[in-house]
Amino acid sequence: MQADKQLSTEIDANVPTAARMYDYYLGGKDNYAADRAAVGELDKVVPSTRRLALNNRRFLQRVVRTLAQEYGIRQFLDHGSGLPTQDNVHQIAQRVAPESRVVYVDNDPMVLVHGRALLDQNDRTAVIHADMRSTDEIFSHPDTQRLIDFSQPVAVLFNSVFHCIPDSDTDGPMAVVRRVTERLVPGSYAVMCQLVSEDPEVRKFVTDFMDQATQGHWGRVREPKDVEALFEGMEILEPGLVEVSTWRPDTDVAPRQLTDEWIEFGGLGRIR
Repeated sequence: MQADKQLSTEIDANVPTAARMYDYYLGGKDNYAADRAAVGELDKVVPSTRRLALNNRRFLQRVVRTLAQEYGIRQFLDHGSGLPTQDNVHQIAQRVAPESRVVYVDNDPMVLVHGRALLDQNDRTAVIHADMRSTDEIFSHPDTQRLIDFSQPVAVLFNSVFHCIPDSDTDGPMAVVRRVTERLVPGSYAVMCQLVSEDPEVRKFVTDFMDQATQGHWGRVREPKDVEALFEGMEILEPGLVEVSTWRPDTDVAPRQLTDEWIEFGGLGRIR
């Protein structure tokens, strides 16, 4: 059973969200005191998170550019896209190929407001207010149907989002990936990464803290093997599944994490 509960369109400034916390880490302005307070508490235990967020964003930019330049992908479906920032998926892809089409999906009402304002003048890009687990709703949405031709290769993005949903046989990360990729033609691609840690104490602290802070809008910090399992049956492209700052880096001077109590781990897979 897919997640199909009614999403709220109200913005609650008193409850932190992962999207707004991520925005704050990236230096954005679309966040509230509750988000900044949660970041402060998180940083006491996992102080590398700001650099981790910056490196994750740069990974997203590199992988989208790679998909557009090297693999000729012109269609992108971005699950859990987060708040708009500099160099979003559509901007990167459309610099390479102006005809590129992008559909963003997020359940945070602030993302909907800011995303639609940003995309108002771009008819090749849309933002959908939906839970990333609601595959039927996403694929049948009029904007998806207008922009994405599923008879052609598509890149689906799950960038730093799976730690936001709990494990479930029907709606957990594995089920979502299978539901999405079975609808795509061979030669499509999946970008996936999430927060992982080898330290069980770190995994427990962050999972419990974020679950409480976001009032249940969280899954768990997982292990690298959990991310590896998501790519089962796909061709994993070089350099494999890695800490994302090391995925085809543009430069040797990217921000480095000073500690590695947790990392963003993942890569790019091609659907056979």
